[in-house]
Amino acid sequence: MSQPKRYLVTSALPYANGLKHVGHLAGAYIPADIYVRYLRSQKRDVVFVCGSDEHGTAIPIQATKEGTTPRAIIDKYHEAMKQDFEDLSMSFDIYHRTSEPIHHETAREFFTYLHDRGELEVKESEQYFDEAANSFLADRYIKGTCPNCGSDRAFGDQCENCGRTLSPDELINPVSTLSGQAPVKKKTSHWYLPLGKHEEFLRNWILEEHKDDWRASVVGQCKSWIEGGLQSRAVTRDLDWGIQVPLPDATGKVLYVWFDAPIGYVSATKQWAIDNDKDWKPYWYDNDTQLVHFIGKDNIVFHCIIFPIMLKLHGNILPTNVPANEFLNLEGDKMSTSRGWKLDMRDFINDFVKKENGGGQCVDMLRYYLTQIAPESKDSEFTWKGFQDAVNSELVSIFGNYVNRTWVLMHKLCGGKVPALHADVMDEKDKAIIETIAKTKTTIEQLLEQYKFREALYQVIDLARAGNRYMQEKEPWIVAKRLNEDPAAQKLIDNCMHLCLQLSANLAIFINPFLPNTAKTMLHMMKVVDKILDWENGGKLKLLSVGYSLREPQLLFRKIEDEEIAAQIQKLKDSLAKATAASAPTVEAKKEEQAAKPSIVFDDFAKIDLRVGTIKAAEKVPKADKLLKLSVDMGSEIRTIVSGIALHFQPEAIVGKQVVVVANLEPRKMRGIESNGMILMASDSEGKLHFVSPESMINAGAGVS
Repeated sequence: MSQPKRYLVTSALPYANGLKHVGHLAGAYIPADIYVRYLRSQKRDVVFVCGSDEHGTAIPIQATKEGTTPRAIIDKYHEAMKQDFEDLSMSFDIYHRTSEPIHHETAREFFTYLHDRGELEVKESEQYFDEAANSFLADRYIKGTCPNCGSDRAFGDQCENCGRTLSPDELINPVSTLSGQAPVKKKTSHWYLPLGKHEEFLRNWILEEHKDDWRASVVGQCKSWIEGGLQSRAVTRDLDWGIQVPLPDATGKVLYVWFDAPIGYVSATKQWAIDNDKDWKPYWYDNDTQLVHFIGKDNIVFHCIIFPIMLKLHGNILPTNVPANEFLNLEGDKMSTSRGWKLDMRDFINDFVKKENGGGQCVDMLRYYLTQIAPESKDSEFTWKGFQDAVNSELVSIFGNYVNRTWVLMHKLCGGKVPALHADVMDEKDKAIIETIAKTKTTIEQLLEQYKFREALYQVIDLARAGNRYMQEKEPWIVAKRLNEDPAAQKLIDNCMHLCLQLSANLAIFINPFLPNTAKTMLHMMKVVDKILDWENGGKLKLLSVGYSLREPQLLFRKIEDEEIAAQIQKLKDSLAKATAASAPTVEAKKEEQAAKPSIVFDDFAKIDLRVGTIKAAEKVPKADKLLKLSVDMGSEIRTIVSGIALHFQPEAIVGKQVVVVANLEPRKMRGIESNGMILMASDSEGKLHFVSPESMINAGAGVS
């Protein structure tokens, strides 16, 4: 396959509604930055675009939380995120924003183009409406109980607890986050993109053309969507924040954020072209351009199904690859901003980077660990102990130690200059290390081209490991003791140090895409310019000239101390406790909430069939922390009931307990288990649940009135 003429690389646009954590960094930004730096080192034409996603319901929600305006929110967090990315050595060619006029123009043109060609359809539907707020409710403005895991932290688009994608209609007991009241259904009209019309195209393009070169997780998720039957997707919303729909009969409607956001890649490219006096069109229309989207797995459907359909209809090129990553967890749990269980990029910058002289060391230590544990094929986990081990056992003890030993011995045994390589005393160990250097370049190159960044980084560290072994086997410090009686001793020392120095120069080239600050420090030690980092120089042995004086060694990395790790773990626990306390309702709030329930007439109550049941068996539902599967004797039958009480009761402790059951509740599936009824519970002022039970044992199935 011939090399493309140019590359356009994108990282998912982060929402400008808050600071981003290291999970985002590991998922969509560091991998893209590694790939782009590698392409640049090969002198390829590449443009790397990103920017803030500043529309959608997340922005006004955050504005409400902070008591300010959506505009103030996007201005605040755009600058904050841009600075954090700069502090962590992201090398975007442009970091744009979707609030810019050029983006609004581009998105409106995109919509108009599809509309005028009949590629969109208008559909009337019933959507949730908050009568108190006099507003249609976007998915994120609706909260309720998850039908999958029973968590009360579910929104109209996704459950915060189990991560399942939801629709508002699936929520149990939905309420508006604007007023706290139950919403009603109201008719509204919107424009839709009929995805089902393009199933054949997607099958051929993804499931045939890219089934072997895209990640299996990406193809698998796409296959699931396609085979499940693609439904029409709304491209407009009833909202007062966003890009107004460019039609006369669309007052009060804006472009749906997932229609508008990916177009941000196009508008960012346009702005980059204006700033650099370039032509933007080849990057989006020329088939000799390789378009690569770096995203997290929650964005696969938008970047592999919806946006490609939009691009195809608009006449643009399609992505060549979408190397989506899985999720990064933190210390045994999912990262959650609302629960305080997170490590923001800004926190790491403040606690580590800004406390260092220059900060480049700590930036690279984070980049190293996040690449080492990158969730390329499955979810992975950040632990502070893992971070410490990666830095101390690998960066310090292998990579840094090798470079430092090489420089110290070069100054001690070779007068601080690059010694010559003497062919007459070369042995098999010398030839083997030369071959290892050359092979390493080829291997790293192949892995980077396949987006296997973890394996590629391992190869770099393994080369440093090979250098340490070679030096240990050659023992130049021992050979130096024979200088007076062995004429060949100095030549043997020279050969060892020459090859160790050339290997170090290769390490600088290979580590540069991953740890750019480390590469710069090594350039300073070698007294050479950036040009040595060109990929074409990798694998070569004449990077450092014989007789050239080199600077004194610098420690590339410092050790992470136990006290630092303990402090970070305690900080995480404190953050969780603070968030938990802040979210726990007070006794007064609970009373107010209970009092706020609407009145009902007796006929409503008479419809409820309450019966006494006896719990015969109880077990935890796999992968659902809050759920217990109960077998309840109802007198005439044994019913299966799934109840969200697992955090309050051990299964074996409630067997034999009598409970009150809502016996005529419509069956509902939870975690794939059909639940036939609901157990009545009461909660005290501390939030502890208690069974509502008869004072003494009575017959199972007895009615409650």
